Amino acid sequence: MAPNDSAETNEATGTVVGRRKAARYIVPFAVAGVAAATIGLVPALANSGDPDLPDITAQELIEKIAASDEQQLSGTVKVTTDLGIPSLGGLAGSFAPDAGSAGSSADPESKLMELASGTHTLRVAVDGPDKQRLSILGESSEYSLVHNGDDVWGYDSGSNEVYHAESDGNERAGGKADKAPEGVPGTPKELAEKALAAADDTTSVTVDGTAQVAGRDAYRLVIKPKQSGSTIGSVTVAVDASTGVPLKFTLAPSGGGKAAVDAGFTQVDFAKPDASSFSFTPPKGAEVTEADEIEAEAEKNGTADKAQKDLSALEDFQGLNVIGKGWSAVAEIDLPGGAGLPAQGSGDVPAQAQQFLDALGDKVTGDFGSGTVFRTRLVNALLTDDGKVYVGAVTKDALVKAADTAE
Repeated sequence: MAPNDSAETNEATGTVVGRRKAARYIVPFAVAGVAAATIGLVPALANSGDPDLPDITAQELIEKIAASDEQQLSGTVKVTTDLGIPSLGGLAGSFAPDAGSAGSSADPESKLMELASGTHTLRVAVDGPDKQRLSILGESSEYSLVHNGDDVWGYDSGSNEVYHAESDGNERAGGKADKAPEGVPGTPKELAEKALAAADDTTSVTVDGTAQVAGRDAYRLVIKPKQSGSTIGSVTVAVDASTGVPLKFTLAPSGGGKAAVDAGFTQVDFAKPDASSFSFTPPKGAEVTEADEIEAEAEKNGTADKAQKDLSALEDFQGLNVIGKGWSAVAEIDLPGGAGLPAQGSGDVPAQAQQFLDALGDKVTGDFGSGTVFRTRLVNALLTDDGKVYVGAVTKDALVKAADTAE
């Protein structure tokens, strides 16, 4: 067993949102494919008992993760996400009725969102930055996303629809298509560093024994907030003792109950995957939609302009003020125009969307005035009646306290 040792790391930097087209979808591969071998996905603990491994300190284990450079793997991952958000059902269309009108069921943008809730079984294969495959297994169908060089293919076997995107030739010549956008981690080492970078002096990082994950010996790295008021209780990462690759990731809420994120390898192999894993030819009779066609149709229908206006609206936010630090930090944002929630029955919000908001919201009051707190198991947000937003991975009481402090 490894002893309880602690270490600290530096604060995280932000990430950059990628463009649509092939380069944009290399990012989900980095997260769902290579990330399966780096920031880790959660447990498949064996019943054979904890392995007896040499002692290691938390700092040594962090350095082992950062030094790992495994870029070839294949395996099966089980992911369960329970953020406490009511089922969206058809509500996406209520919030954005124009969305998806020009799309394809094989478009990765919609398919990968399904991983945000429920339990899913994935098959992953990675062979460096140019070749990745992610398959989401359903009861009677399968969705596959394949990146091979310049091409990204999405295939939904249920609808027999195919999505295709390719990078521009000049991007490829400049080397930009081989990696995720600047600021987004794209290698195992970068992903591991990002996963640990948020730990600062408000954080406890310890080695808490060992485990077996997918038949491999691993150390357990446990990250906990030292502060009160956070909705995050702990993060546990099982790190492969041989390669330094994280094999599992468990995020436990401070409120107890089952994990909010519980994802991990049930089988993993670090050998080079077969080249056929990254080959794709549209099946006979499949409907193939090009990414450019979706964009052109969106522009024709005005949805592209609407999206651009939405982005412009975001630029009208009056900056961002952070109250507190570390795990109990709360972001304060002024909404454009100083408007709070539309009054119930005003007609400004579709009925289904209003029901969704009501299901999430709790009315609160304080020195700041009054407002509504929208809660999940992790991230909570207070929207005041005078158009301010306070958001963070903190409790309702911590949000109200932050709003009172800001006044």
